[in-house]
Amino acid sequence: MNWTKGWRDRVWMDLNQTWDVIIVGGGITGAGIMRQCVHAGLKVILVESEDFASGTSSRSSKLVHGGMRYLKNAQIRITLESVTEREYLLKQGRGLVNRLGFLYACLPGDKMPGWVFGAGLVLYDLMAHQWSHRSYDPEDMFELCPSLSFPGLLGGFRYFDAQTDDARLVLRLLSEAVSGGGTALNYARVESLIKNNAGQVCGINLKDTSGESDRQIEVKGRVVINATGAWADILRGNIGKTPRLRPLRGSHLVFPLHRLPLTRAVTFLHPHDGRPVFALPWEGVVIFGTTDVDQGPNLLTDPAISTSEVEYLLDGLKFVFPKLGLTCADVSATYSGIRPVVNTGKTNPSKESREHVIWDESGLLTVSGGKLTTFRIMARDALKAVRKHIGNIHFDPELPVLDSISKEAEEALVLSKFSPVQCLRLLARYGIGSTALFSAPDLELEHIDGSIYLWAELRQAARAEGIVHLNDLLLRRVRLGLLVSNGGINQMDHIRSIVQPELGWDDDRWKTEEKSYRELWKRAYQL
Repeated sequence: MNWTKGWRDRVWMDLNQTWDVIIVGGGITGAGIMRQCVHAGLKVILVESEDFASGTSSRSSKLVHGGMRYLKNAQIRITLESVTEREYLLKQGRGLVNRLGFLYACLPGDKMPGWVFGAGLVLYDLMAHQWSHRSYDPEDMFELCPSLSFPGLLGGFRYFDAQTDDARLVLRLLSEAVSGGGTALNYARVESLIKNNAGQVCGINLKDTSGESDRQIEVKGRVVINATGAWADILRGNIGKTPRLRPLRGSHLVFPLHRLPLTRAVTFLHPHDGRPVFALPWEGVVIFGTTDVDQGPNLLTDPAISTSEVEYLLDGLKFVFPKLGLTCADVSATYSGIRPVVNTGKTNPSKESREHVIWDESGLLTVSGGKLTTFRIMARDALKAVRKHIGNIHFDPELPVLDSISKEAEEALVLSKFSPVQCLRLLARYGIGSTALFSAPDLELEHIDGSIYLWAELRQAARAEGIVHLNDLLLRRVRLGLLVSNGGINQMDHIRSIVQPELGWDDDRWKTEEKSYRELWKRAYQL
């Protein structure tokens, strides 16, 4: 990864050239497109106005799922695509994308009878060319999940999907694309689009938003791709296009494992509206979500959960896990993300299609909609659209989307102090950068506040992962903001001793960054 000390200055000095492809947006969609552009041998730059994965792509439900719930809306194509991509990513991203068992609880009053769900599971497994689901009676369900204490439980089903660390998946795609010759720059905002004499978009006016300088530059490209997700209509407005998206907010509650002790995910239909919700173990905590409400015009990078969403989610938990006595006091963190959904005018936001779209408007290619699981399909479709602008592109769509583990990393793995499970986790998240972790001093190989993260991971991220602000480090590179008590604020002195020298910040800068992180966490992540 080429995001070490001085990297931003080097990138800004190199911007004054004509690029084949300019990608605006550093989430999973932009990262996937950039990866495919590098495979195709294109000169590509990706710019992001905030941090990489700072929007929806660090605030998802962490699921790489086949879209079981889309079958209910007869969205067969996206379900088939999602199931296929889930299986592909399980093989490609071993250690970063992991299989997750689900229990579906059948409850009295469900709007969808249990046999209908069972029939859907048959189709779901057939799409994946496997047979992994089965049904259970209430006694078996209670044995599999003792916390599932709803007295009227009718039985249920077991099936499998997958989960990931969404932000780390984006970072790995970007870092491997950069290693392959691409350029990625965070905290660089597009102020406006540049058009040629024919009125076609041919570049961007770029401004440094890192707070470290006031640099601005025109960046020219043969094609500009708008991969800004829920914010795509803002860039489209630069060429006079009317909004076509319906930004929807999905919010989640995070619980410590001892208060919601689950070894596999549990999903059920919410008693209020019949929407599927789920509680899933992730990285040592349990996430419960999600909501599906209109965000409105205020597209914050850091949206916060509303009171009504908290009540809705807690009501669902209390209904299915009544003996746990869960309350607001048990919530260790919250987070919300804004989904980019194409507006088709449905009254119920959950009925809107999750399929992706590509709009070619005055030379601006907008890629939006879709979901994390199908990012590779979106990227391939984007490159097909790019061909119309720059001619034939020779790329193999079957090239692996993620690099295989290097020989250097494998050799370090053999000599490391970690268990095979720990080694796989580190290799999958950091790639070749993980070799630095294998040789870290013993004191930094301790876990941070009982989380899965090591102190050495903080140092490595601060040293080589493009950190501009403290929240980049604690919310996306090392997910302490979601996983440890008080978002890591209780550990701030120790965090400072490790990362401040690596970042090269003086004491005043550190105080400013720490204050900003505390305020952000309390506003957008604390209940």
